[in-house]
Amino acid sequence: MTDRPARRGWTAYVEEVPAQVMAGMPPALSTAVTNFIVALAIEAGAAIDAGKQPPGDLVDYHGARYLLHVPGEPVLLEYVAYPALRELRIPRLVWFH
Repeated sequence: MTDRPARRGWTAYVEEVPAQVMAGMPPALSTAVTNFIVALAIEAGAAIDAGKQPPGDLVDYHGARYLLHVPGEPVLLEYVAYPALRELRIPRLVWFH
């Protein structure tokens, strides 16, 4: 047994405007996007913890902002990684409908 506290997992926070876009989607699409974001937090967090680049195309010079297409869906999202908080934030989400 160790005295060190266990590290918590990574979380994803969807900002207000992307959340409104998701709320306007058909329920099946909204669920698919939600599931993708949950999986993204796990995958991106693990990559960052391992010192690797997380999924997506880097869109800034600071190595924190990424752009991704949700596979099989008409949705693009941008996320920002905050390693100190162990959090991904979704500031932009575009639904092509």
